Amino acid sequence: MAKKYDVIAMGELLIDFTMNGQSGQGNALFEACPGGAPCNVLALLNKMGKRTAFFGKVGKDQFGKLLRNTLDEVKIDTSHLLEEEKVNTTLAFVHTFPDGDREFSFYRNPGADMMLKEDEVDAAFLKETKIFHFGTLSMTHEGVREATKKALDIAKGSGALISFDPNLRPPLWSSLALAKEQMEYGFEFCDILKISDNEIQFVSGKEDYDEGIAYLQERYKIPLIFLTMGKEGSRAYYKGMRVERKGFSVQTIETTGAGDTFCGSCLNYILEHNFENLTEQQLKEMLAFANAAAALVTTRKGAIKAMPQREDVRKLMEGSTE
Repeated sequence: MAKKYDVIAMGELLIDFTMNGQSGQGNALFEACPGGAPCNVLALLNKMGKRTAFFGKVGKDQFGKLLRNTLDEVKIDTSHLLEEEKVNTTLAFVHTFPDGDREFSFYRNPGADMMLKEDEVDAAFLKETKIFHFGTLSMTHEGVREATKKALDIAKGSGALISFDPNLRPPLWSSLALAKEQMEYGFEFCDILKISDNEIQFVSGKEDYDEGIAYLQERYKIPLIFLTMGKEGSRAYYKGMRVERKGFSVQTIETTGAGDTFCGSCLNYILEHNFENLTEQQLKEMLAFANAAAALVTTRKGAIKAMPQREDVRKLMEGSTE
């Protein structure tokens, strides 16, 4: 039976305030960039022509309006973007270092995205997707955690592939033990896992990436795992295969949204191919494209509005010696 959406994502939608120079008086200037990992993933997918929808909550404030208008502009379905009357939209200030890496300061105590409730989960809506994507920021607090678990049950039960990106942000957790516990819950459910180098070390306790992935594969039987290693590139682990592709050299401004762009690119490839029978060559193609798309996003500010077109990614790939 045909599904209405290719991907529904659930989780946080917020404003990333990214550093953008100084004022005439020498004060730091911040640019209000619509963001949040799940919607960053959807924004890339929309650039690739896929049908997407977001499930989450923003405040009934000017930032909430800005976020809704942004999603409408990039054609992400907002029929299940809810508004919270009493709590403001979540904000994140992104402090960028000279090498392009960053540190976050979150204003989310509470934030509207945390206010999503279990009884607001629409089963009929969630059954209409081929892939359901989520992260752990919708599992940091009890109410939204129960909503996430209910949504997962519905999507999984309807036959959707489950995509999970832990997207660990330690400042948002009451304890790292709880963060690990919720990451492990996600591992139990997912068919597709995107995990970063520092996250695999955190959750497995192993310094060697391959040993960490082997630990996850043995314990959770996840069919397809992507490991991102920043500018070093990425790896895919699937049916006994281990494929690695190097990253692309670009003039990085900031790395916000790079992992989400990578994830969205991989989901796009999976939608266009047979998930049950991916070949080694297809895994190489998928990683190369995802690495290039992620590299391009690091040359721009923000994420949702910075997603590259397919032809831009191809140009970078063709111009590389990799």
